[in-house]
Amino acid sequence: MRALVLEAPNTPFVMKEVPDPVAGPGEAVAKVFAVGAGLTIQHIKMGRLPGGFPRIIGHEITAEIVEVGSAVTDLKVGDAVTSNFYLICGHCRNCLQGRENLCENFGGMVGKECDGGYAEYIKLPAQTFVKLPDGLDYRSYPEEVGVVTDALATPYKVLKRGQVKPGEWVAVIGAGGGLGIHQLILAKWAHARVIAVDVDSDKFDACRQAGADAVVDGKSEVMAEAMMDLTGGRGVDVVVDYVSTAKTLETGLSVLAPSGRLVTLGGAGQKFLVNAFDLLNHEQSVLGSRYVNRIELLETLELCARGDIWPIIGLKRPWQDAERVHDMLEKGKVTGRAALRIADPD
Repeated sequence: MRALVLEAPNTPFVMKEVPDPVAGPGEAVAKVFAVGAGLTIQHIKMGRLPGGFPRIIGHEITAEIVEVGSAVTDLKVGDAVTSNFYLICGHCRNCLQGRENLCENFGGMVGKECDGGYAEYIKLPAQTFVKLPDGLDYRSYPEEVGVVTDALATPYKVLKRGQVKPGEWVAVIGAGGGLGIHQLILAKWAHARVIAVDVDSDKFDACRQAGADAVVDGKSEVMAEAMMDLTGGRGVDVVVDYVSTAKTLETGLSVLAPSGRLVTLGGAGQKFLVNAFDLLNHEQSVLGSRYVNRIELLETLELCARGDIWPIIGLKRPWQDAERVHDMLEKGKVTGRAALRIADPD
């Protein structure tokens, strides 16, 4: 099969012939139609996330099963599938309690610890594949369906983690990014009042179209004051920080309303200062959110199948243009998600 291979970190993709994958016991092989391109895999490509090379990256796939190995009972040839991002054991305490994202025997990430979807075929443990629900038109929209598993599922999880309620104020820092803009969509779907915060003014209109009631310039020295003014001085109920520098996290804390929740994920992941008395006196919470479990992934796919939500693809290209797409990702020039077409569904 053909695949886009990274021979080493911070090097161009090489289109080359590699052996066709063969399903072993407990595994399955799928034909890939489309794959999402986001910042996480760009970090792998650039070497900012450690991983083994050579490597085929990519985890947000739309595909069909073409082969199943022995002992696989829940998949069959022809099933339309996508993939979980995480390689999990499925039997530890956390997995059995629905916290697969915190698997005690975590095996890594698809496209990082094992080869991913920048190829004509992908082989994974059968439990890593997720069957698409009926009514999700993956043949007409393979790029959109592929990115749901991260671009929409991750923000959907944040709604639960942050306990977002109708009518609450939700501020999204990094709102113009591939996850941030979908957090706007999910917060509006949850009937919250939404503030988008971003440093790129070229993305402000897209943030408004995605559901933001107001947009705040993240470069402004009065960013916190602007959010307080928008909420009538009460503060923001839930701040979701996809940038997570010390400055953005501390700013998020400073604008929290009583009982407010700050959710951090992705981004720089820097250390920051927290005033314990503020947390105590106002009963505020600081929360981390790490990807999703399988149920949350399935629920997000179902919402898309029903037409409740839909991802934003700012850039669709054939996979031969992967280098150009990743250059645009590196420069922050993609609104929403980018995706590559590998093959046309039959």
